[in-house]
Amino acid sequence: MTTVDATPDTDAGPRQVEKGFALPAPKFDDQGRSMEPKYIHHVNFPTTNIDRTVEWYTKVFGLKRVMPKSNSRVVLMTKGRFDLHFTPVEEMDRMAPYHFAMEVEDWEGFMGHLDALGIRHTREVARPENQSKFCYIHDPDHTMIELVFHGKRPD
Repeated sequence: MTTVDATPDTDAGPRQVEKGFALPAPKFDDQGRSMEPKYIHHVNFPTTNIDRTVEWYTKVFGLKRVMPKSNSRVVLMTKGRFDLHFTPVEEMDRMAPYHFAMEVEDWEGFMGHLDALGIRHTREVARPENQSKFCYIHDPDHTMIELVFHGKRPD
């Protein structure tokens, strides 16, 4: 078997991956519909205050609220390429260490945007091995959000 080193996920070192590895061909049902996921459509998080959540995600990430046609308590917000949903709750369960990550295109510009909004973030960590940076922020309900930037990412 010919192998190549893969980027390690742990301190255990690189894994050996068979050269030419590819995911299996998609599977379809008898009516031609895909039986496998295409992409993540949305993620749903709890919120203790709908108006505060809508305002925060609008000003921080530029998401827009979408009003559902059904009688739903769930708040739908979109950026066009992805959606976030928020379900009202009376009391917030602790979310940490669970989080989601948002890729930003202009690291310095977005950090300035956070500063202008008065939003605190953790120490910025640079990863020179893949020319990336990351840090964390929290929304008003303390949901942890990882901010990620990849410079000079291959097309």
